Amino acid sequence: MYYRKNSSTSMARGLTLSAVLTAFIALVLVHETCSATAKVNHHCAPSSCGNIHNISFPFRLKNDPEKCGESKYELSCENNHTVLSLFERRYYVKEINYYNYTIRIVDSGIQKGNYSSTPSYSLNRHNFSHYSSTTSFWKWPDYDGISDYYELSWSTVVWMSCEKPVNSPFYLDASTCNIDNGDQYSSNSSISHFKRYRYVKVGRTNATDVVDLCKVEQMFITSWPGNDDPINISCADVHNELVYGFELSWLTGFCKSYCGRWYLGGCYLDDGNHVQCFNTATTGAIMATIGLHLAAKIVLGIPCVIAFFIYKWSRRHLSMYDIVEEFLQSQNNLVPIRYSFSQIRKMANGFKDKLGEGGYGSVYKGKLQSGNLVAIKMLGKSKANGQDFINEVATIGRIHHENVVQLIGYCVEGLKRALIYEFMPNSSLDKYIFSQKGNITLSIEKIYDISLRVAHGIEYLHRGCDMQILHFDIKPHNILLDENFTPKISDFGLAKLYPIDDSIVSLTAARGTLGYIAPELFYKNIGGVSYKADVYSFGMLLLEMANRRKNVNAFADHSSQIYFPTWVYGQFSEGNDIKIEDATEEEKKIVKKMIIVALWCIQMKPSGRPSMNKVIEMLEGEVECLQMPSKPFLSSSPARLIGDVGDNLNSTSSSFQPSESSQSAIL
Repeated sequence: MYYRKNSSTSMARGLTLSAVLTAFIALVLVHETCSATAKVNHHCAPSSCGNIHNISFPFRLKNDPEKCGESKYELSCENNHTVLSLFERRYYVKEINYYNYTIRIVDSGIQKGNYSSTPSYSLNRHNFSHYSSTTSFWKWPDYDGISDYYELSWSTVVWMSCEKPVNSPFYLDASTCNIDNGDQYSSNSSISHFKRYRYVKVGRTNATDVVDLCKVEQMFITSWPGNDDPINISCADVHNELVYGFELSWLTGFCKSYCGRWYLGGCYLDDGNHVQCFNTATTGAIMATIGLHLAAKIVLGIPCVIAFFIYKWSRRHLSMYDIVEEFLQSQNNLVPIRYSFSQIRKMANGFKDKLGEGGYGSVYKGKLQSGNLVAIKMLGKSKANGQDFINEVATIGRIHHENVVQLIGYCVEGLKRALIYEFMPNSSLDKYIFSQKGNITLSIEKIYDISLRVAHGIEYLHRGCDMQILHFDIKPHNILLDENFTPKISDFGLAKLYPIDDSIVSLTAARGTLGYIAPELFYKNIGGVSYKADVYSFGMLLLEMANRRKNVNAFADHSSQIYFPTWVYGQFSEGNDIKIEDATEEEKKIVKKMIIVALWCIQMKPSGRPSMNKVIEMLEGEVECLQMPSKPFLSSSPARLIGDVGDNLNSTSSSFQPSESSQSAIL
C-alpha cells in the first residue's frame, strides 16, 4: 500500500508539471500567433510604380504604411523602376503574378536591346537551396519569404574565360556579341601574358562541362520560356534570356500566414490555383496538442540528452585514440621515430613555412636536428579519424626503397596527427609533364628514366615486401622529385596491405582519382580487383608522360584527338608514327615504346594487363620487339565510357574516396 501511494503521488506531480508546462507554452504560442496576425493587413489599397501596378499583399512599397504587406517583401520605386533588394543587390521587378504566387525579376545591369550590357551580380541556383519535399519548393534560409519554385523553368548563363580558343557548339564566342568588357581578359589584348578568350554557355552546367584551362567568371539564372537549346546559341539568345530574368515564388512564406504559424505539412495550389493546407483544423489541433506534450517532455530531457552526447563524443575520440595506440604498439618493427607535438612544433619553426594545403590538412617545411630538411604533414580533422594515418604508417613505415618516399617519423598526441617525410625540393611530376610557364622542361630521356624508376617502385610495392602493398592512387601528382629528379612514390592514404599470395583482393568501395582508376573497381563483371589496378593507373600515367599532356584534351584540333589513348591507338594501328617536334630518331623510339607499354597496361580486363615485372622488361627492351595490344576500350566513344564511370561513381558516392588534388612538396 505504501509503494502504491508513493507511485500515485509521483504520477500526480508529473501530470501537474506537464499540465503547467503545456499551458505556459500554449499561452506563448497563442500570444505570438495573434501578435503576428495583428501586424499584417491584407486589405490595404494597392500601390504602383512604373509598369508594375496593383502592388498589394504580401508586397508593399517603402512609403506604404507598415501595417500593409510584410517587411521581407518590401519593394522600392526608383526612377519608375520597381526594385527588389535580394542578397543586398538590386533587381528590377518585371512582373508580379498573384495567381500562381510568382515574381519575375531581372538584374539591374541588363538593358534591353543593348547586347554589350552585362549583369551586375553573379547568381546561381544554389543561392536558393534547402528544398522542402512537402511543398516542392526551394528555399533560401535568410529569405524564407521568397523562394525558387522547383517546377518553374530555369536555365543558367555562364561567363567563362579560357587560355586557348574552344571549338565547341556549346560555347558562344563572347567577342561576337560585344560583351568582352574590354578588360585584361580580352581576346584582343596586346599583352600575350594576359590574353584570354571569353565565352558564354547557356543551359544547365555542371563542373564537368567546363573544359580544361577555362574558368568560370560569373553565373546567372534565368527563366526565359524560349527554346532552351544549348547548342549553337546566338547573341540574341543570350541577351533575351538575361532580359527576361528569372521567376521566384513566395508561396512557402504565404503558407505560414494562411495556414497558421504552426501548420504541419505546408500548403499547395489546387486545380483552381487556390491555396489549400495539407492538414484540416481538427487534425492540426490534435497534432498541436501532441506536439505540446512532446515539447514538455523535451524540455525536461534536454539536459540528459546533452550529457549523453558529450559522453558518447568523448568515448568515440578516446576509442579512436586507443585504436591508433594499439596499432603503433603492435608494430614493433617500424623504423619511423615517434615525436611529441612540441618536438614537431620546434622542428617546423612554429609552422611558419607552409608548403601546401588541401583536404588532408597542411604541409610545412621543417628541419631535423641533423640539419636535414623534412616535410611535415599535419592531418586535418577530416583525416584525423585514424584510418588514413594507420594506412600511411603501416605501408611507408615498413618500406625503404629509393623510389618510394621515406617516412622519417610521426606524431600521435590526443587528436593531433602528423607525418614527417623526407623533403622533396622539386615538388611533383605533374608540374613538369603538363605545360606550365616558368617550369623546367625535362628531356625525353629523363622522362623515360623517371617512368622506369616509378615502375621499379611499384613493382617493389607489389612483390618486394613481406606483404603485398596496393597503392590505388598512382598519378603524376603523387610522384615526387628530389634534387636530382629521382622519382619517389608518395601519398599512401588509400593504400591497402594484403598477403603476398592473394591474387584477388576485396574492397568495399572504389578508391583513387578519376582518369586513373582501373575499370574493375566499377565494373565487377570484367575481373576482380588485384595489383593489376596499379598497373592500369601506371599505364595512364605513362601515356601522360609520353604525350606531356592530360589524356583528355578539350583543345585538340580534331574530335578524335580529344581522348589521347583512343587517338594514338588508331595511329599506331594504321602504321603511322607520332610527330614530335625537334626529336631525334632515338627519342621518337623511346616515346613510341612508352606508349605501346602504356596501351598494354590500360587493357580493359585485368587479365590482359602485364605484371609490373613484365612492364619493366618491356620498358628496358627494344621497341621493335614489342607487339601492339588489342584495343583497350569497351567502346569507341570515350565520352560514353567516362559517362558510365561517372554514373557508377554517383551511385557509390557515399563510399568513394578521392585522393587530394592540392599540390605540395610531399603530396
